[in-house]
Amino acid sequence: MAEKIYLVDDEESVLDVLSSFIKKDGFDIETFTNGDDVMTACERNLPDLIVLDIMMPDTDGLSVCSWLRRSYPSLPIIIISAKDSPYDRVTGLTIGADDYLSKPFLPIELIARIRALLRRSQNVTEEPQSSQTLSYGSMTLYLDKRSATLDGEAFPLTPNEFDFLAFLIEKDGAAASREELINNLWKVDWQEDTRVADDLVKRLRRKLHTRNASLQIKTVWGYGFRLSLGE
Repeated sequence: MAEKIYLVDDEESVLDVLSSFIKKDGFDIETFTNGDDVMTACERNLPDLIVLDIMMPDTDGLSVCSWLRRSYPSLPIIIISAKDSPYDRVTGLTIGADDYLSKPFLPIELIARIRALLRRSQNVTEEPQSSQTLSYGSMTLYLDKRSATLDGEAFPLTPNEFDFLAFLIEKDGAAASREELINNLWKVDWQEDTRVADDLVKRLRRKLHTRNASLQIKTVWGYGFRLSLGE
């Protein structure tokens, strides 16, 4: 079955061009011209991925992205925007987008981003069976399926959350600097804004706390983060 993509942009011409290319590439595409309609659609039927413009009337794209990330923690989100400053990119990633693409861009580039993000996204509906794993305490990451378990049960993660935990697990308890994390995971200038990493850690800590996990993400003040087993 073709993967379902929601495309949200208030410019009809943009919707027509992008939806045509996305559909030709084999995806099931549904378009929206405002944030309120796509939020309602997600409550009815969640897609495999959302492509979301920032500048829209009524509920803007950043507000929609923030709501989507709270409501559907593992849903892949790509922001597209005419705003292309480092600050705008960092803001989009900080509120929970997995990727950010500045207009103008070629439709083929968006399709490449969609395919890459879908490959990174995990299927948490099935118990993973894989020999390629990373483990730390009761957390296990299954690298080929991009899925995770905590205490033997599925633990939904966004692609960036998955990569963040994998990066720290490979450190085996040693600290990773904010510079390392931001340069490797988000591909932005770490000096522009460190909130990308800090906000992701806040979200992960809430998820771990909800599951009463012994695994903790410790802050190494003035440096970065490391994993801990409840020290």
